[in-house]
Amino acid sequence: MTGWSRTRRVFVEMLREEWRLHSHLFSGRRFSAFPVLITLLVAGAVELLVRTGTELTTVFAGLHALAFVFGIQTGSIGFVGRDALRNLLGDLTLLVFSARTLPLSQKRLLAVFVVKDVVYYACLFLLPIALGVAPAVLRAQGATAAGSVATTVPLLWATLTATFVLGIGVTIAGVGISNRGVSGAALLGLGAVLAGGAWIANLPVIAYTPYGVFRSPTPVRVGGALGLVGVVYLLGAVAYDVNARRDARTVRSTFRHWQRRIRDPLATKTLLDVHRSSGGFWKVLFSAAILLGVTDALVDLAGQITGVSPSVGVSFGAILGLSGFTTYNWLTQFDDVDSYLAHPVDVPEIFHAKFRAFLLLGPLVGVVFYAIAVFWRGAPLVEALVGGVLLVGVSCYIFGVTVYLTGLSPNEFLFDTVLFAIFGVAMGLPLVPILVVGFALAPVSLPVSGALGVGGVALGGVGVALYRRALPKWTAHHRQ
Repeated sequence: MTGWSRTRRVFVEMLREEWRLHSHLFSGRRFSAFPVLITLLVAGAVELLVRTGTELTTVFAGLHALAFVFGIQTGSIGFVGRDALRNLLGDLTLLVFSARTLPLSQKRLLAVFVVKDVVYYACLFLLPIALGVAPAVLRAQGATAAGSVATTVPLLWATLTATFVLGIGVTIAGVGISNRGVSGAALLGLGAVLAGGAWIANLPVIAYTPYGVFRSPTPVRVGGALGLVGVVYLLGAVAYDVNARRDARTVRSTFRHWQRRIRDPLATKTLLDVHRSSGGFWKVLFSAAILLGVTDALVDLAGQITGVSPSVGVSFGAILGLSGFTTYNWLTQFDDVDSYLAHPVDVPEIFHAKFRAFLLLGPLVGVVFYAIAVFWRGAPLVEALVGGVLLVGVSCYIFGVTVYLTGLSPNEFLFDTVLFAIFGVAMGLPLVPILVVGFALAPVSLPVSGALGVGGVALGGVGVALYRRALPKWTAHHRQ
């Protein structure tokens, strides 16, 4: 068998492996309906946004931002989240980690893995997203709608896919450079400074990204976007060392010290698991930082399109509250109920420990980044306070909904069609009205601010109530 034949066979088997893993983990046949659900959700969200005054250009920008973040998250799971994969899937050897048993180099396996991810998720996620925009384009274009959809949807799919590819490449390059010690850290710092300087100077950097190609698909922009993707992957290929091994770490016995402060051994264990996993607490901060960057870009774009300066407090508070899901996800990545069966603890105690750990980590991280946003952009005192209340309320609400729906397995509902639909509705009902106020009705009047503050407190109360209702539900489930 030739090298090309082996590569093609591994690619096909990786695709099958990905599908089997998802269908096995996420409710079998219901998983196959997931692309249909994505199309319907996107169509409904776009329709709602357009009817509330949001321009389609803003929607397209937001979709590209989400594709970029999704690419970064996908790359981070594949390349730096091996311990999380091990805890999620058990003692399995995936094809991407099988260089010792296959006649293929580790670099080629990783390259095939990236191509597989691009093909798989472009069809599973990005194509349904592009199709979901079609009804809004049809209505907006009038008599020329058919021709417009025939060109807009394929172009959107292509640029969303390219943005996703760019996100994966940024992760690969970032991981490779960060493993180069002091020189790598200096290079990353220089890149961050240059990117920030270009943003502050309003240089037309976005024009030469896949999103710039979508807005105006000229040959110059297409060449610039392809060049950007090529440079990122070239940098990743040079910097990423497939044979790199983490140095053995010696950790101090900090359990008793942490427990004296936290006063809960199970919550202490949960926080130590996150601290000692790949990336430590930095991955929690990284997730919140990505959300902060996306929110900042959306607020800027919404202000340009609508001509109204959005409310910093309401907008950032509500969106940064979404970091509660990623925080809870990290807190449950490294164990499950079965791992506690050898200890004299019951199921409610495990959930109580997760709740305490969440309260110590989730809202705190969100508030830190929210304070950065308020300091950077400025906000009236009342709106800043209301935004803080919304952040904590939304964060606790998401925690309660997630625990009630998924227990200690929040990953499992991401691709479960029914659970994801319920989660989407549960998030949309309170968040959409809040974001409409934050983006379109600023400056927020005092009575509306008061109502939003009360709403934030109510959301937190609903989240705690759902969490309490979840305890008997999951106790009965794990006793079966």
